[in-house]
Amino acid sequence: MSQDNEPVPVDPTISVIEYTTIYKTAKWWHAVVLANMFGHNKVMIFLWQKKDDKWKRKHKFGINFVKDWEKMKPVIEDYIKKGNLQ
Repeated sequence: MSQDNEPVPVDPTISVIEYTTIYKTAKWWHAVVLANMFGHNKVMIFLWQKKDDKWKRKHKFGINFVKDWEKMKPVIEDYIKKGNLQ
């Protein structure tokens, strides 16, 4: 994971506070972004694909509340164990 020098290609309504690139290739960019959107901070996960020399968003997922993360985290951890993910 790394911080990239290139700004993440998000909508102008999203104010990026900080981000970490999970992976980036010539074609794909996956990052976790701490952002403020419409006056609320949230953690967002993005996947972009480069087409015609421009990054286009393929997926976006946001975590708005700690209670949501607390519900998701044990389920994700359980699936990681069940799937033998490494």
